[in-house]
Amino acid sequence: MQRRAWMVLAVGPLLAGCAVLDRMSGEGEAKRIRRVGQAADARVLEIWDTGITVNDDPVVGLEVEVRPSPPTEGAPFRAVIPKSRISRLDVPRVQPGETVAVRYDPNDPSRVALDDPPFPPLHREEGR
Repeated sequence: MQRRAWMVLAVGPLLAGCAVLDRMSGEGEAKRIRRVGQAADARVLEIWDTGITVNDDPVVGLEVEVRPSPPTEGAPFRAVIPKSRISRLDVPRVQPGETVAVRYDPNDPSRVALDDPPFPPLHREEGR
């Protein structure tokens, strides 16, 4: 019993820390959207710094134009992703005019998150 109590004391703060990081980086919300979301490509319209970094990776905000696929799913629409952690190596690929993979909630299209991975297969095949 003593050993179990120590494990709870050791692991509890670790899990709490992970939850805080998920909230700060937007990853918690992104995971929820990815579970229920429709896949789509999106064109980055704007990117801004939130002032947060997680493991040296910036957390940014994005405005995107989501392009549902196939087009019968609806017309393109704009959405804001308030927080998304981007690898510092990928920052040049998440700039205005670039295409990223996203998921959006079909019941609430204002809920959009970068997909995992955030780059459409076309870019990966090009060796980018």
